[in-house]
Amino acid sequence: MKGIVGAVVRFIVSALVLLAVGYIVPGFSMAGFFNALLAAIVIAILGYVIESLFGEKISPQSRGIVGFLTSAVVIYLTQFVIEGLSVSIIGALLAAFVIGLVDAFVPTELR
Repeated sequence: MKGIVGAVVRFIVSALVLLAVGYIVPGFSMAGFFNALLAAIVIAILGYVIESLFGEKISPQSRGIVGFLTSAVVIYLTQFVIEGLSVSIIGALLAAFVIGLVDAFVPTELR
């Protein structure tokens, strides 16, 4: 039960971060909390698939340039799955940067 609650909290926090990024970052717009929640789920799934294919060194948690660029690509590709999300290439790069900063100070993983 703790795992399910943790996952729900994590997705809600991620959705709130995506909404905040939509207000802060030019070239990144998010329409509503439900779309942000769906985008958080899609980003998690795409990130998992990419990490499964290429290994853990490509994950955003590796804090390297490859992880940063991977995050930007995942954010950019998510707009093709989620209707209420619009992202430019520069917007994806800036969003990945802001989300990385937020994640450094407020990790979405419960311990």
